[in-house]
Amino acid sequence: MAPASSHSGIIARRVLVTGRVTGVGFRWHTQNRVLAYDGLCGHVRNRSSRVVECLLQGEAWMVEEMIAWLRRGPTSARVEGIEVAPLPLDPTLDGFHITG
Repeated sequence: MAPASSHSGIIARRVLVTGRVTGVGFRWHTQNRVLAYDGLCGHVRNRSSRVVECLLQGEAWMVEEMIAWLRRGPTSARVEGIEVAPLPLDPTLDGFHITG
């Protein structure tokens, strides 16, 4: 449910998460978390042995909540750093997928 004070519209963000984030179910946990938000879309994928990339697009409050969760990750992971960058909106995005 959206916080009453947040109606910022649709935004897109690219998030790079570093640390012990591969081989620990990070992508699967991320996808399950995103699916709890109706309308949040994008993808999550491994970039290297210590980096996961997540693209999020949706209502600003949903994206911000997911970014807050990505800062912690699942209990099996150890997040050491996070980089967040704005992206242009992509009207072709549909659903949320693990892509690699």
